[in-house]
Amino acid sequence: MIPRDLSKDIKTRLQSINGQLSGLMKMLDEDTDPEKILIQFKAAQKGLDKAHFLLLDETYRKALAIKISETLEACPGDCGNEDRIEFIRKQFPDLELDGLTDKMKEIAALKSKLEDSNKE
Repeated sequence: MIPRDLSKDIKTRLQSINGQLSGLMKMLDEDTDPEKILIQFKAAQKGLDKAHFLLLDETYRKALAIKISETLEACPGDCGNEDRIEFIRKQFPDLELDGLTDKMKEIAALKSKLEDSNKE
């Protein structure tokens, strides 16, 4: 579930982008200078990217936080991966969006390894 404030923020951004797109169509109808049209395309794209990243950031950060928590619970304190888990946990607040998926894969692999060793 997406938090209401995030949903509202994304919807506001999308409404703004919708206005930019309407403006772009009007500019095209009026034979506006292509350079001005290009500027508006870039602005609309930047707004769409920001809305997209807000959603991804929320989704991936929440998923990674859950994975870190589950992995910490699976490690009783002598699992051999404490240093790596702690490193990722400390890095978490500063992770950029493009690093989140890599860290999610890494923590999922550690969790799987721990679960396998706990079964034995």
